[in-house]
Amino acid sequence: MFDQLNAISPLDGRYKDRLKNLSGFFSEAALIRTRIKVEVLWFLALADYGIREFKSMPEHIRVILLSWIDVISDQDILLVKKIEKTIKHDVKAVEYFLKQKAESSDIKFLINNKEFFHFGCTSEDINNLSYAFILKDTKELILLKHIEVVISKLGFFIQEIGFAPMLSRTHGQAASPTSLGKEIANFRARLRKARERFRGVKILAKMNGAVGNFNAHYVSAPEVNWPTLSSEFVESLGFDNNPMTTQIEPHDWIAEYCDALASINVILIDFCRDIWGYISLGYITQVKKNAEVGSSTMPHKVNPIDFENAEGNLGLSSSLLQHFSQKLPVSRFQRDLSDSTVLRNLGVAIGYSVLAMDSIIEGLNKLSSNSEYMAKDLKCSWEVLAEPIQMIMRVNGLDDPYEKLKSFSRGNVIDELMIKDFIRKLEICDADKTKLMNLKPEDYLGLAERLVKDELKKK
Repeated sequence: MFDQLNAISPLDGRYKDRLKNLSGFFSEAALIRTRIKVEVLWFLALADYGIREFKSMPEHIRVILLSWIDVISDQDILLVKKIEKTIKHDVKAVEYFLKQKAESSDIKFLINNKEFFHFGCTSEDINNLSYAFILKDTKELILLKHIEVVISKLGFFIQEIGFAPMLSRTHGQAASPTSLGKEIANFRARLRKARERFRGVKILAKMNGAVGNFNAHYVSAPEVNWPTLSSEFVESLGFDNNPMTTQIEPHDWIAEYCDALASINVILIDFCRDIWGYISLGYITQVKKNAEVGSSTMPHKVNPIDFENAEGNLGLSSSLLQHFSQKLPVSRFQRDLSDSTVLRNLGVAIGYSVLAMDSIIEGLNKLSSNSEYMAKDLKCSWEVLAEPIQMIMRVNGLDDPYEKLKSFSRGNVIDELMIKDFIRKLEICDADKTKLMNLKPEDYLGLAERLVKDELKKK
């Protein structure tokens, strides 16, 4: 508990319990585990190819090596960190750890071939593949699942609140009626599209040496088709091979990843602010929990804290993501290390986004619509019928309908009697006049219900 209370970051302190799943992706231990995985898999790939005297290994040794990936103890991680403390290099520490593990295995094949760990590699070969694994797994196992839950919750909320009419507000003023369900459906549609953009981000990786030219590879084993071996290895891990790089994979795909996630954050910020507004207007109510306190001094309040917290955390996430997308693709000449410390903060940005989505999910579980209040508000807004009246005047060939309605309605308090008196005086066909005389603000919803139903059919 005191570790959390003394943490500098709220992600590792106040919110640690809510984000514990992320530590398996973005902690220092997780990065070390992933580096070990990449090093061992590259060793296996070289053995399969048969680089010079490094011949194909017996199957039982392959099983042992794969177990090194599956079972990485806390003691293993601490040993890597101990080596790093001495040599001052985090990736090289993983290589030394694996060589020591091979030497202590008493397996002649591993002892004789231990120098093929990290063969031809620069640190970035290991790191770029490690971050590719981390971001791929985070996308598929954490982020997309959270986004799916939010989309699903929005669908349930739309079905629950139905198609009760609601006064729109453009520029904060009374506008053509809609339904609360339609407005929530707008966000659902936007999130679906943003989800597909994020899902479609291709994850690139490289395994081509110190400056991307296979220099050491070619001079040590010129008989090997290194570009093909490298490409096949990268693709076997589930990534797209990037054959043209400097020492580093240029991180353009990470920038796309961050931009796509940031666009989801922006949509969710917009959603949180609108929900906040509808709660403020009284259109949406929140479930009251007796044990909770809304204000330290005003006992009547039920604050929309879930959506306020989410908005703040989404802003933090997007600020970092935007920095990543602008900084990570930029590196001096063939390599500088300014990206290294930045990459270590990817989990911070993603953590704030996940935290926000959790808050939104929790907040949605507390909401219900106040259809009576929406109806009351709408019935007092007869001025919104100036738009359909104007359109009927146009199709009936009357001159200057917009200007006449503007003079009649703009900035004035309009009631039902005034609207109907205006309609009676219009020189339009009887059918259109009857239609307008029977039209009420709550009936002027256009195809809102149909649009919502169409949206709910989409996954």
